[in-house]
Amino acid sequence: MASSGPLECQPWYLSLLGIAESFRTSNPPRIKHCIHCLQAILALNPPVRIEATTHTQLGCLLFTHCRNVDLAYAHLEKAWALAHSIPAFDEVKFEAASMLVRVHEQKGQLQQAKELLLTAISKSKQSAYWHCRMLFQLAQIHAQERDFVAACERLGEGAGYAAQAGAHYTRALFMLSKGMLLLVDKKWTEAHPVLSECSQLVEAYNESCSNKESLKVFFLVLQVCHYLTAGQVKSVKSVLKQLQQSIQTLTMLQPEEESVCSNAADRFQWIPKEHMCVLVYLVTVMHSMQAGYMDKAQKYTDKALAQIEKLKILDGHPILYTFQLMLLEHIIMCRLVVGEKSMAVQEIAQACQVCSQNPRLFKLHRAQLHTLLGLYSMSMNCMESAETQFNTALVYTQQEELYQFIALNLAIVYLRSGNRSQELLTLLEKINPETTTITSHSLKAAGFFVLGLRTFFQAKYNEAKRYLRETLKMSNDEDLNRLTACSLVLLGHIFLSLGNSGESMNMVMPAMQLAKKIPDMHVQLWGSALLRDLYHMAGDPTKENEGYHLHSTFSQQLLKDHFQSSQLPQHNLIQWTEGSIPPQHLRSNSANNSNGASSSYMSHPQTDLSRQPFS
Repeated sequence: MASSGPLECQPWYLSLLGIAESFRTSNPPRIKHCIHCLQAILALNPPVRIEATTHTQLGCLLFTHCRNVDLAYAHLEKAWALAHSIPAFDEVKFEAASMLVRVHEQKGQLQQAKELLLTAISKSKQSAYWHCRMLFQLAQIHAQERDFVAACERLGEGAGYAAQAGAHYTRALFMLSKGMLLLVDKKWTEAHPVLSECSQLVEAYNESCSNKESLKVFFLVLQVCHYLTAGQVKSVKSVLKQLQQSIQTLTMLQPEEESVCSNAADRFQWIPKEHMCVLVYLVTVMHSMQAGYMDKAQKYTDKALAQIEKLKILDGHPILYTFQLMLLEHIIMCRLVVGEKSMAVQEIAQACQVCSQNPRLFKLHRAQLHTLLGLYSMSMNCMESAETQFNTALVYTQQEELYQFIALNLAIVYLRSGNRSQELLTLLEKINPETTTITSHSLKAAGFFVLGLRTFFQAKYNEAKRYLRETLKMSNDEDLNRLTACSLVLLGHIFLSLGNSGESMNMVMPAMQLAKKIPDMHVQLWGSALLRDLYHMAGDPTKENEGYHLHSTFSQQLLKDHFQSSQLPQHNLIQWTEGSIPPQHLRSNSANNSNGASSSYMSHPQTDLSRQPFS
C-alpha cells in the first residue's frame, strides 16, 4: 500500500496506513480490519491525493478479497475521477483504471471495459509500464471475444511501443502472445514468421537470466502445444525435452541470478515460476496421453495436482483451476484406458465440481465434460447415454479438433448399436479422413481406424485391412501406441476370421506386448481372447489354458470395476444433459465399495476394441 506526496507524510495518515498494512500482511490476512483502517482515513476528509489513493486501495481489496464488485466499482470510479485532476499521479490513476477494467469484465460489461482501456491507453503513452499493461488487457478482452485479429493488432502495437521504449523482454512477451493467438486461430502462415521472430528475440535477450528462461519456456510451450494439436507425438519429443530442461534451469536459478530489470516497461511476468512448473507437467501429461504412456501420464498428473493444491493456499489464481481441470480431463481418459472406471467417474465429478463453482470455466469446458461422460458411458456399455452425451457435446463445442474427436467416438457408438446405418453415414461424411479439412495427424489416423472398424463389421475384410494398414502407417510415423495396438488386434481378428491363423498371431502378439506396456486393459482382454482361440486352433492346450486364464483375469478385473462404478452416485451424471450440474451426483459414497459382476458385460470379444479407441 505504498503512496507518495508531501501531504501523505502526515502522522495520522501514516499511522492508519501502517496499521492497515499490518492487517493485510498478517497470517492469516485480516482484510476486514484493513478495510476499516482505510475507511477511517476517508472519514477524516483527507487531501485529494490521499483520498484518491485510498479509494484505489479499497477498490482493489474489495474486488480481490471480498468479491464485493459493486462497492469496489464505486471506490475505483471515484479514484479514477479524482486522479484526473492531480498532476503527475499516473501510478494511482492507471491502477484504478486497470482494476476498473477487471470489475467491468467480472460484470460482463466488456464494451465498457474496452472503452475505458482505450481512454487509458491514449493518456498513458508517457508511462511505459501502464501503457503496455493496458494494451495487454485490451488484447486479452479481444481474445475473450474471439476477435483474434483485433487482439493481434493490439499486441503488435505493444511490441512496437516496447521496442521504442527499449523494453526487450516485454517486446518478446507481446510477440509470443501474438504468436500464441495466431496458433489458436489456426493462422499457420501468419504464425510461422511471428514465431521465427520470437525465437530470435528470445535468443538475443540477455538482461536477466530468469526472464530469459521464462521467455524460453513460453516459446517452447507454444511449440509443444502446436505439435500436439497437430497430433505429431513423435516429432514433439525433442522440443518437449528442451522445455523440461529449461524449466529445470529456471527453478535452479539462485536469487542473485534473478536480476531486477531497470526498465519500468519490463516489470511484467508471463506467469509465476511455480505456475510454469505446473504447465510443463500439464503438457507432459498431454504428450504421454497421446503417445499411450499411461503410467507416465498418471505420475505427472499426481505431481501437478499436488502442486496446484499447495499454490491454491497461497494465491488461488484462476489459471490454477484451468490447469486442474485440464489435468483431470486427461487423467480421466487414462483411467478409462487402464480399466479404472470407478476412479474415472469420481474424477469426472471433481471436474464438474470445479466447473460448477466457476461459470466461465463451465461455459468453456462444458463440451469436454459431456465428452468425458460419453467416453465413460461407452466403457460402461451404456450406449444410449454415450450417444446422448456425445450429441450434447457436439452442440456445445466450438473447437474443430474436439468436434472431430467426439464424432469419431459417436461413430463407434453407432457401429456397436448395429442399427444406425443412416446416422453413421451422415457422420462419416463429416469425419472421413480422406476428405476432412482437419490437419491433426492423430485424428486422421483415428479416422482410418473407424473406417476399418466399420468395414470389419460389414465383413469387408480386404477393405478393412487397407484402412487399418493406413492407420498403422500413420500411427508408427508418430508413435501413436494406442492406435497401433488397436489396429494390430483388429487386424489379428480379421486374419482369424479369414482362417489365416499364422498372420493373425503375427498381429496379436505385438498388440498384446504394446497393450501391456501402455497398459490398455481392453485391448489386452480382446487380444487374450484371440490368443486363446489361436492356440486352440494350433492344438496347444497348455498355451490355450494360459490364454484362458489371462482372459479370465482381465475380465474379472473389469467386471468388478464395472459393478463398483455402477453403484457410485457419480455414475448418475451420465443422465445429465441440460441445465446446471446436479449437485447430488457430485457427492462421494464411501459405502459403495462392494464387489459384484454383471453377467451381460463384455460378453463378446469383438466389442472390447471399441470401448475406448481414442480416449
